[in-house]
Amino acid sequence: MSTMQDYHSRLSDPASRKFGTFSYLPPMSAEAIRRQVHFLISQGWSPAIEHTEPQHTVGSFWYMWKLPMFGETSVEKVLAEAEACHKANPGNHVRLVGYDKLRQTQGAAMVIYRGKAV
Repeated sequence: MSTMQDYHSRLSDPASRKFGTFSYLPPMSAEAIRRQVHFLISQGWSPAIEHTEPQHTVGSFWYMWKLPMFGETSVEKVLAEAEACHKANPGNHVRLVGYDKLRQTQGAAMVIYRGKAV
């Protein structure tokens, strides 16, 4: 039987904070992010880009980068918006969200750019 691993995520250490399932994995490559965007679109979910300062990630509020991309089917356009958000807010975490219109909830959310912890 294996033992559970403690990931040492602490409020006092912003660099250690986790943001859901994907944050426990190694950082995603550009191709892995592309596949996630493709998955969101193939599910019919509306992609959205959000960002926040690393020191504010424990709160539930993230800033929305423009409006969600309702009906967007271009992976390239979603990736371009994520990159634009990252360039405009280089110190912030940037996450990709997929809104499921049928269930009226988030189908997926993952940090795709990590800002520097203060």
